[in-house]
Amino acid sequence: MQLANPYALVLLLLVPLLWWRQHRQRPVAIAYPTVQTWAEVPHSAMSLLQRAMPYLRLIVFVLGILALARPQQGLQAAKVYSEGIAIVMVVDISGSMSALDLQLHGEARNRLDVVKHTFRHFVSGADRSGGRDGDLIGMVTFARYADSVSPLTLDHDTLLSLLDEIAIVSLQEEDGTAIGEAIAMGVDRLRDATAQSRVMILLTDGANNAGETEPQQAARIAKAMGIKIYTIGTGTRGIAPVPVRTRDGRLEMRQMRVFIDEKTLKEIASLTDGQYFRATDSATLANIYREIDRLEKSANVAEQYQQYAERFAWFLLPALALLLVEAILVNTRLRTIP
Repeated sequence: MQLANPYALVLLLLVPLLWWRQHRQRPVAIAYPTVQTWAEVPHSAMSLLQRAMPYLRLIVFVLGILALARPQQGLQAAKVYSEGIAIVMVVDISGSMSALDLQLHGEARNRLDVVKHTFRHFVSGADRSGGRDGDLIGMVTFARYADSVSPLTLDHDTLLSLLDEIAIVSLQEEDGTAIGEAIAMGVDRLRDATAQSRVMILLTDGANNAGETEPQQAARIAKAMGIKIYTIGTGTRGIAPVPVRTRDGRLEMRQMRVFIDEKTLKEIASLTDGQYFRATDSATLANIYREIDRLEKSANVAEQYQQYAERFAWFLLPALALLLVEAILVNTRLRTIP
């Protein structure tokens, strides 16, 4: 509860003055030879009500002042973030992400499935107290072209729903690895964020081979805007099994050489004061996210009431009701002789 107009309570100082004034007034009286007989008459309900009338007026006055102070009740608790962290996840969805060289719950899964699982765990904040309720998180995917999947948002449930829909590119003409374009789009998502800490997590399993923007050039722009980039190279070293569709439509597993341009990824991280990590299995990838979580802490989340409902009627309506009762009584059963 809060008072929108607390200064109205100053009027309560008038209550003692009104009380003194009412008791100072001499009541209207009729002369009788003796009042002993009247004193022995038992008090009726109306006579008691007559004595309570001055109190009734004071109660109306007090209730009116409380209504004038405008009491308000908080309806919805909202979380206010003073220094949240803004994160954009930039995820490679090129064809090479279909390599089945990572394990998830003891089963061989492709790289994107493991990345999505680890990303979900990261967004849910399972490894930190209080979760990630205060963090703005967005997502960008890329192959030959970069695509903004989600802007920065506090609605993490919707973000995770969009994550479930991400798939590896299926068309050959869309395949490729445009790391520079992806960083540029991530910078665009973070550019207007008001959070003190702005972070991009770039995850890829290849080398930049598409797009017109060089990764180093995009990284310098990010640095100029105060954006830190953590880069993650994902996949085993050497040879990895990759499903390839043959001309007759069958999927065939082939052993293909893995190449990750670690030099460029390290340079991107270094240019923006970030770090480079190499994830050769799902456990290592999960540890990398935990390490990034340790390095980038969000500020405390304070809870306060944001929406309020007016409750002056709780006092105004009883005051009006008592005032109406008084008006009826003084003009009927409790009417006095002028």
